[in-house]
Amino acid sequence: MSHAGSATKVGSEQARASRLTRLRMSSLGLVSMLILEFILGIIYNLYGTAPTSKKSIGLFSSPDLALHVILGILLFLAAAVQVVRAVGARHALSVWLSAVGLVAIVAAGGAGLGFTGSGASGASLGMSLAFAVALACYVAMVFVLPSGGSSRGSSEGSSTT
Repeated sequence: MSHAGSATKVGSEQARASRLTRLRMSSLGLVSMLILEFILGIIYNLYGTAPTSKKSIGLFSSPDLALHVILGILLFLAAAVQVVRAVGARHALSVWLSAVGLVAIVAAGGAGLGFTGSGASGASLGMSLAFAVALACYVAMVFVLPSGGSSRGSSEGSSTT
């Protein structure tokens, strides 16, 4: 009976390790998406028509801005899923980092909407700062969570000795 209990415990630990590895990989995906979002924003900043206090711009007024907006929506969805995954993995630090990352993405989106309406420098700064916070959260998760290779390697090493 104790052998069956230990097998269940090992299976549960492997399932948790698998969830943490998937959470780490989705964090890496969010980092990639954030970098692409930043690049699209810089392209629009350099080559797009900036809004003014008298003339706002549409969110789909140019292809690069449209891609920036669409990727921002996808980032929001991915960040929300990341929070759900972190809660499911029961890793407290990941839950907090995911939640802060999601709030930062929402803040960047709100600042972006403000920027397209008024062209205010403060809104542009808000987007940049919120991007930096979100990026820091997801990069931290990449480093904090175990990788698939390291957890497998440590279990293999202990079983052969």
